[in-house]
Amino acid sequence: METASKLLGRFLIWRVKHISQKQLTLILSFIIGISSGLAAVILKNTIHYTNQLLTEGFNLENQNFLYLAYPILGITLTVLFTRFIVKDNISHGITKILYAFSRKGGYLKPHNSYTSIIGSTFTIGFGGSVGAEAPIVLTGASIGSSLGRMFHLNQKTITLLVGSGAAGAIAGIFKAPITGLIFTLEVLMLDLTMASVIPLLISSVTATTIAYLFLGKGAEFTFHLQDQFLLNNLPWYLVLGVLGGLISLYMTWSSMFMEGRILKIKNPFLRLLTGGAILSFLIFLFPPLYGEGYTTISALLSGDADAILENTFFYNFRDNNLVILSFLVLLIVFKVIATAATNGSGGVGGIFAPTLFTGGVTGFFMARVLNLMDWVNLPEAHFSLAGMAALMAGVMHAPLTAIFLIAEITNGYALFIPLILTSTVSYLTIMYFEPHSIYTKRLAKKGELLTHHKDKAVLTLMRLNKVIETDFKSVKPQQTLGELVKIIAKARRNIFPVLNEDGKLLGIVLLDDIREIMFNNELYNNTKVENLMTIPPAFIEANENMDQVMRKFEETGAWNLPVVDNGKYLGFVSKSKIFSVYRRVLIHFSDE
Repeated sequence: METASKLLGRFLIWRVKHISQKQLTLILSFIIGISSGLAAVILKNTIHYTNQLLTEGFNLENQNFLYLAYPILGITLTVLFTRFIVKDNISHGITKILYAFSRKGGYLKPHNSYTSIIGSTFTIGFGGSVGAEAPIVLTGASIGSSLGRMFHLNQKTITLLVGSGAAGAIAGIFKAPITGLIFTLEVLMLDLTMASVIPLLISSVTATTIAYLFLGKGAEFTFHLQDQFLLNNLPWYLVLGVLGGLISLYMTWSSMFMEGRILKIKNPFLRLLTGGAILSFLIFLFPPLYGEGYTTISALLSGDADAILENTFFYNFRDNNLVILSFLVLLIVFKVIATAATNGSGGVGGIFAPTLFTGGVTGFFMARVLNLMDWVNLPEAHFSLAGMAALMAGVMHAPLTAIFLIAEITNGYALFIPLILTSTVSYLTIMYFEPHSIYTKRLAKKGELLTHHKDKAVLTLMRLNKVIETDFKSVKPQQTLGELVKIIAKARRNIFPVLNEDGKLLGIVLLDDIREIMFNNELYNNTKVENLMTIPPAFIEANENMDQVMRKFEETGAWNLPVVDNGKYLGFVSKSKIFSVYRRVLIHFSDE
């Protein structure tokens, strides 16, 4: 019998003869849509039934003590799974995809196709205060990456299939096909072309159909718009946009700061206990922080603010508006900390659901305050929806995704104008303070982020080690001018690095600088290289990205710059070499 690899090889040969690259991409995008849709269904069900199993029968007398135990137990199971079974970090799924685009040619490890589902089930099912969206997006993207490599497709096509998997995952988990498409174009920053849109649409629609088939018509939270928005309320939506942008800034900075502090704890089990203890204590005091928080959003959309106080120590004060408002503020403040504690201690989850939760609470809080002051009569459910869009636009820097997601999952298309207004204002507000989203901030610092800016994207894809030239003759500082002339006679370049005995770069000798004296025999024995060398206008470190390299060329006006690794000479980089490689990468990167 033929082995599986031989059968696959024969199939690949048959495919090349009978199925074109474009046809194969469309077929694979359909398969990816089915797979990512099924993955979304599996994850939602595992989280739901795990949560239901653990919390069924909760009551005011005993539930808080179980809230202390469940979250830390879930994170412990997640850490044990990732540390001893997966043996890889599977958190921050969307950031991993962005890194795969910029540094790994769209390559994602095959285990990401299922490990994120298991890890996030442990984390969220047991109460981790994160969302399932990032893990399922990583799952879908990994499916696309694995299929692309299995069929030996080029990097550009694999990247498109990774995007198709991400689009299908978002579409499947929210039953929102347009959002899946826009999310991939806006957050994952794929180019908007017909060649990319069609596979993304196929994957999104297919995944949504699978989700409807297995999960029915219900969405994460159901809201049927009863009243149309009033133009008189537009100024308040504008205020909500500014408030949403500022709270988005708080979420971004606080989340990264808090998670960074927890990650500084080197011992993984001490880190687990620290983050888990913070999370469990917060959930013990504020049960709405348990899990994704969609139950709380549903309660706010139905106008039942009292429901969020159930099973809390504040329940007996549910008729006091000041207590309710204070509770809402505390939820906004501590949701960020609970999310950071979950991820920092080793949990697997994303910022998507926490952002929707915080946005819904923010919008409801603002409308309730203004209504209690008798200034206006604002529809609190409308402002909850607009608040969700505002926070998504701010935290993720994705206003279009925010607008269409809220409209699709709530049948709230009649709120398009306020959704657009709050999302745009929130985005502009946070952009004034923070140019990068929570997904891209870490990568941007390292120069590893692909963007819609074609020039910067090409520079990000380029590697410094691909443009280093090493065919330069080196000289020693104690060598004479006569010895230098003999080296020049055999050299092909007009720059000569001066190295010490340890191979460290001391300076350079330029042929143009010594041209007038190099034929003066009287100076051959008395003039040393150390007296002729100059210091380059800048040094390029081996770990610098190409954006930094180009900046040094622009600042110095140099045509060649030396590359060093902690002072040790590696070679030179020239503008001509960069331009040559840049053109090659640009042709490969650009769409047909």
